[in-house]
Amino acid sequence: MRGDLILAIDQGTTGSTALLIDHRVNVIASVNVEFRNHYPQPGHVEHDVNEIWASVGTAVTEALNRAGADPSRIAAIGVTNQRETSLFWDRATGEPIHRALVWQDRRTAPMCRALQDAGHQERFQHLTGLVLDPYFSGTKARWLLDNVSGARARAEAGQLQFGTIDTWVTWRLTGEHVTDPSNASRTLMFDLHALAWNDELLDILRVPRATLPRVAASSEVYGTTRNVGFLPDGIPVAGIIGDQQGALFGQACFQKGMAKCTYGTGAFILLNTGSEPRVSHAGMLTTVGWQVGDETVYALEGSAFIAGAAVQWLRDGLGFISDASEIEELARSVPDTAGVYFVPALAGLGAPHWRPDARGVITGLTQGTTRAHIARATLDGVALQIDDILDAMTEDLGEPLKELRVDGGAARNDLLMQRQADLLGVPCVRPNILETTGLGSGLLAGLAVGMWNDPEEVSVTWSEDRRFLPQGDADEIAATRAGWRAAVERA
Repeated sequence: MRGDLILAIDQGTTGSTALLIDHRVNVIASVNVEFRNHYPQPGHVEHDVNEIWASVGTAVTEALNRAGADPSRIAAIGVTNQRETSLFWDRATGEPIHRALVWQDRRTAPMCRALQDAGHQERFQHLTGLVLDPYFSGTKARWLLDNVSGARARAEAGQLQFGTIDTWVTWRLTGEHVTDPSNASRTLMFDLHALAWNDELLDILRVPRATLPRVAASSEVYGTTRNVGFLPDGIPVAGIIGDQQGALFGQACFQKGMAKCTYGTGAFILLNTGSEPRVSHAGMLTTVGWQVGDETVYALEGSAFIAGAAVQWLRDGLGFISDASEIEELARSVPDTAGVYFVPALAGLGAPHWRPDARGVITGLTQGTTRAHIARATLDGVALQIDDILDAMTEDLGEPLKELRVDGGAARNDLLMQRQADLLGVPCVRPNILETTGLGSGLLAGLAVGMWNDPEEVSVTWSEDRRFLPQGDADEIAATRAGWRAAVERA
């Protein structure tokens, strides 16, 4: 094994982060570089992947500079990513045929309804563990093939490659066209049981199989860097995992029944269900957690599409605050929401509702309502979405949740974390390292090159920053949930 550091590239919805991790699982440098989101019309969200690639290069270069580390110290690279964001590019030139369609993009909602009306929902759910929703990659792929001039002919001629952002970044690093099961299982084209692309689903979606990447394990050497520019040739790229599964791994949720919630642009809850996929009867998704060697771990997942993005909307759309970090102080300036509810369905409602056409709603406004009440209702709206999801998840699992491990930027908000614990009635446990998505990919890369021998070796390095114990009044919690359900009906 060359080097003593792992580089983790965490490619997210609003920015790219580079982490440098040492053998003791210390993050010795972390740099985030933002890039633009493009909104060509309502409901459409796009990324310029060349802007993404530039942000990755800047983040990696700056992280190495901050650590005072020569690139020769990098033993391996792990990649994690915003999962369902999708694109096609020219196999020969690498030029994208269109901006990537972001996971938040809702333009394929009519296509999803048509597939449902044609009776395909049950088959897709059985094979993929997913519902027919614009969130996922398969209908995005079909939209691009149907709407970009010449795309379908080029794809059928073998000239185009498809990928989610992990595939794009790995291809730019190594020239290899590859993904892992955690990302493949988010596409509506991957059979959870066979762990392979499914021809029946590809035929329904009209996506040529030849455009799809090879599916490898989440921890193995896929290739080595070549002609990258900001890194020398020959560094193994050895870990790929979707960001939320990466957080489950980074939070050391290695045992069945352990769960985490990542509070980012959206909020994402994953619960480890062990070595067999578990079918949800409560609107949850079944997904691959990771594959290491011959072992595949599955998870139930629930997603709230808008979490931190609701705070960004208060900042950028309404001008309530100048920085996202100010929301906690503003919300704390009032004792409660004074009956205000904010359902942050700004990109539709995810699990367990799956209502892509839902819209955000604020209810309970009076002349006495202030910015502070709306700020507090925003935090409550995030926490109540998570409460809905975990209620459904524990129903599927058939046993109560013991604790929730929390991470992501909004997990720094003590008021939100305490409110979450109160609503759930279980401890919310915040680790010392909140960048768990990137950490997970880095750990997987390190396992592949022998920096660590097995997951249990790194699980002992997980450490707790703070444990938020439930303190809520039962009557108040019951009333809040009832008011929330009424507000959701109006969204």
